[in-house]
Amino acid sequence: MGRAARHLSGRAILYADRITDSMRQAMDETGRRREVQRAYNEEHGITPQSIISHIDMSLAKILQAEYADLAEEVESMPEFETQQQLDEYIAKLESDMREAAKKFEFEKAARLRDTIKELRTKEFLFS
Repeated sequence: MGRAARHLSGRAILYADRITDSMRQAMDETGRRREVQRAYNEEHGITPQSIISHIDMSLAKILQAEYADLAEEVESMPEFETQQQLDEYIAKLESDMREAAKKFEFEKAARLRDTIKELRTKEFLFS
């Protein structure tokens, strides 16, 4: 048996200059379905209740782990004594960025790209 869910006290608000035939058909069908559902609920002693479900936090944990990796990357940036050290570090970041993109880790690749851009635009004075 198919079921339709809607917010208990919610309602749809449609905006238009005029009601078209297709809009009228949709509204009439919605009203018909609502009446069928109401009658079914009444016949079976059902009182509609809002659904409260647990939020799956696995995606949030993955994102949190990725941002933690970024914080570690920024904190672990080495001190550069020569332009060659800086160039080698940028080359490593570029390699890491390409590898991340190959693995479809686009957020990580974008962060590495931004870090590379920032390193290239800063002036480093080497003695």
